[in-house]
Amino acid sequence: MKVLPINRVMQDDEGIAQIRRATNIGRTEHRVSTQDRTSRNRHFGGVLWMTGLSGSGKSTLAVEAETQLFERGYQVFVLDGDNLRQGLNADLGFSAQDRTENIRRAGEVAAIMSEAGMLVIAAFISPYKFDRERARLAARAHFHEIHIRADLATCESRDPKGLYKKARAGQIREFTGIDAPYEAPEAADLVVDTVSKGIEVCVSDIVNFVERRLRTPA
Repeated sequence: MKVLPINRVMQDDEGIAQIRRATNIGRTEHRVSTQDRTSRNRHFGGVLWMTGLSGSGKSTLAVEAETQLFERGYQVFVLDGDNLRQGLNADLGFSAQDRTENIRRAGEVAAIMSEAGMLVIAAFISPYKFDRERARLAARAHFHEIHIRADLATCESRDPKGLYKKARAGQIREFTGIDAPYEAPEAADLVVDTVSKGIEVCVSDIVNFVERRLRTPA
């Protein structure tokens, strides 16, 4: 068994990438091939990475798309940011460094699940291009970036969790869109505009995208 160094990229307070290398780690190869998994599932594994402001509609669309895709026979699962913070990422706060680590872990989990042949819908604000690109690197060709687009005013008017109100009142610091930036994707694989389109149309756009890209030929 070949021993490989595994790189872990973190980010310091100045945003400078640092690399930690763990040595004496081996990689166990699977006997079940990617082709075997694809053949059984009748679809390719994939990561649908939904990024957008809080209130843009990521979780709503992710759950509804999951339901419709499951009904069509996909092995599909939603990775939601709030859910992961109750378990795997419960030790992380909302500093810039913790947010980077939050997305790093989520990206690695999504990549593993997609390698197992599943369709993963990852719903995260993930405001920084650097973090999304690292998630793309983890999942490689399985990664599909979906921008759930809605302007700040619309998201703030929705405010389903009351977070914008708290941010405006100074109760939440470094809130994306208020006093922390959101770097919108420049070349997303799919853009879903939740301002100009209703939920049903948006979900249909996502499902149709999956059918075109990830369904195997009959």
